[in-house]
Amino acid sequence: MRVALVGLGEIGLAAHLPALLRRPDVDVVQLVDPDPGRREIAAGQGIPARAELDPHAVDGVVLATPPWVTPELAVRSARAGLFVLAEKPIATSVEAARIYDQLDDEQRRRIQVGLTYRHDPAVRQLRTWIAAGTLGTPVLVRAHIYDEAHRPEDHEHTERITATLEHGTPVVHEGAHLFDWLSHLLGGQPQRVQDAWSSTTRPELPAPNLIGARLTYPNGHQALVEFGWFTTALPRCELTFLGDRGLATLDGFTFDLRLSTADGDRELRFPGDRTTRCFDLQVQRFVELYDSTRKAGEPSLDDGIAALRTAQLVAGRAT
Repeated sequence: MRVALVGLGEIGLAAHLPALLRRPDVDVVQLVDPDPGRREIAAGQGIPARAELDPHAVDGVVLATPPWVTPELAVRSARAGLFVLAEKPIATSVEAARIYDQLDDEQRRRIQVGLTYRHDPAVRQLRTWIAAGTLGTPVLVRAHIYDEAHRPEDHEHTERITATLEHGTPVVHEGAHLFDWLSHLLGGQPQRVQDAWSSTTRPELPAPNLIGARLTYPNGHQALVEFGWFTTALPRCELTFLGDRGLATLDGFTFDLRLSTADGDRELRFPGDRTTRCFDLQVQRFVELYDSTRKAGEPSLDDGIAALRTAQLVAGRAT
């Protein structure tokens, strides 16, 4: 499978590219970014770097691009007949995502959304426990999603996170992952956003950097969610799933799992680091989409839009 990587920022070069290069059935033939500085950084890879994608020379494209850039590129690539792996979120708003309505069913099915961590075996194990009633039903989910500590001496990071906040609160970006996990784990999309809040810790920030909500899901499940960026210190990133019969705890960075029930405590650690195993599984599914082992992208474009819709509902309630 001939692939182009579009977007040579941190996530592109540090996560997507190594995963692509680890696959013997993937040939990365183009590195694409309009920024000459980023192309220069990527030059050491020995892969041709270009300012624009040549769609005629590839079978698929990985879009490691900002969400305000991704929609147009994804639509253009899908309409050119390419398979598309698009980083989350797939747009900055539901309104911006309407550009995907231009695609027919065949073009939509060729898009896989980079909700990378759904592929982790820890998420699969959680889904098994919840479906089997290991924790009891319903469950209360508490999700504390905190990342991107404020490091004023790191000018590149400060500029990148500030620019991202100009396009929405952390719930738009981190919520893409979390709301996909929750709908995947709890049996469907949320039935209601009960309430929401937001807070801005420094007046110069372009949007609230702390935001949270309470949501109800099918079968009586509830979720209390918090998202935070850009404070000097951050709380622990962790998800807990509490039912009458047990408690499951997911470490937000390692994805180590702990289960506590009447039978005792159990810890699960999975081989390798979370990023490597999830990006490898993501590329595997992308190749399977290309070779027709899979009939549609997983997660799908519809999954990405559904997660975005929930994030936007939370952001709207929080204002």
